[in-house]
Amino acid sequence: MIEQVATVGIRLPREQSGRFESLMEELKRLVETAGGEVVKEFSQARPRKDPATLIGKGKIEEIQQEIAGTGIKTVVFDDDLTPAQQKNIEKMLRAKVVDRTRLILDIFALRARSREGQLQIELAQLNYLVPRLTGAWRGYSQQAGGIGTRGPGEKKIEVERRYVRERIKRLKKEIEDVRQHRERARVGRQKVPIPQIGLVGYTNVGKSTLLNSLIGKIDEVYADDKLFATLDPTTRRVKLPAGRTVLFTDTVGFIQKLPTELVAAFRATLEEVAEATLLIHVVDAAAHDWVEQQKTVLEVIKTLGAENIPMITVFNKIDLVPEKLRQTLERKDNYCISGKNGDGLAALLAAIEKKLDGGLIEVAFDLPHDKQRLLSDIYRTAHILAQKSTAEGTHFRLLIDPANWKKMSHDVSE
Repeated sequence: MIEQVATVGIRLPREQSGRFESLMEELKRLVETAGGEVVKEFSQARPRKDPATLIGKGKIEEIQQEIAGTGIKTVVFDDDLTPAQQKNIEKMLRAKVVDRTRLILDIFALRARSREGQLQIELAQLNYLVPRLTGAWRGYSQQAGGIGTRGPGEKKIEVERRYVRERIKRLKKEIEDVRQHRERARVGRQKVPIPQIGLVGYTNVGKSTLLNSLIGKIDEVYADDKLFATLDPTTRRVKLPAGRTVLFTDTVGFIQKLPTELVAAFRATLEEVAEATLLIHVVDAAAHDWVEQQKTVLEVIKTLGAENIPMITVFNKIDLVPEKLRQTLERKDNYCISGKNGDGLAALLAAIEKKLDGGLIEVAFDLPHDKQRLLSDIYRTAHILAQKSTAEGTHFRLLIDPANWKKMSHDVSE
């Protein structure tokens, strides 16, 4: 049975025009993604947030009267609630109260597939829970009673808090083990450096669909028209037009008001963004609020310390927008594509190749016949400008990463 939900938002004076409506529409999609149905929406304009109830006692009472007898058992707020606010609102509404962070955490718990993702979500949920453990339970004495057991014993809240703290400690250790494993794998890749290209963007902009198109397999990477359809990073090899191999990594999508608990928990995963050679910022050209979405992504990238990594902006779903808008979007360093039908992908790959070539050096050398085993490394890591067979072997003129050339020249000469 679909859970019936009422949503609540607060409109503050500093809110930019259109942003409030965008956030409420996004909240509705989040509820639907979590398996609910929004049957009533409430909003309240206020000069500031009410410290006790966020939107004011009068508005809470109005909502309580509106939902009484409707079957609505859950009320979702677009803002984060303090533990005190949540307690006060639940008491007045006599309904389950969920704030934006808790809703997103719930969706992530549904979507997490890998062991790493599940660990990260549990850590984020526990960090969210800690300040919300209240003294609602009565203290209790040790159940056995008798000599040596008299006294107040531990309160249940203290037992709960200790369990949560210990669990958080274990989760952090497990996630750190994962991070170190990623670091070892990254060091291994760097022995023969292959450019790492990170696909970043707002949730549901089509990053997974784009990656499927790039590798030429429609169902290789799970993609769906849902918020946070995929959480776990996926890396695939892609050949550029000149034959050079690069690695594309599809990362978790971002969202407005991204919970700090999630940014912290997913830092190990998001390190893939900070370590990228090049970022492809995918924007949904068909979204009416794509400007706000673009700003949100750039803010998260800055939070991750990745703002100085070269970036190409790509407007996806261009097949769904008018030609006039397409002409406006397709400016210098911007590319219009359709990950679904492949439009514009050739131009994008050529742009990626050009961008990557900017950090390469040009070299010329002869590869002897007895070193032909190095051919696969050459084709995989270099941009071949010229290749000619000679009596001694093969003469190459390449554009190559300096680190790769250092290793290759050593292998050729030894």
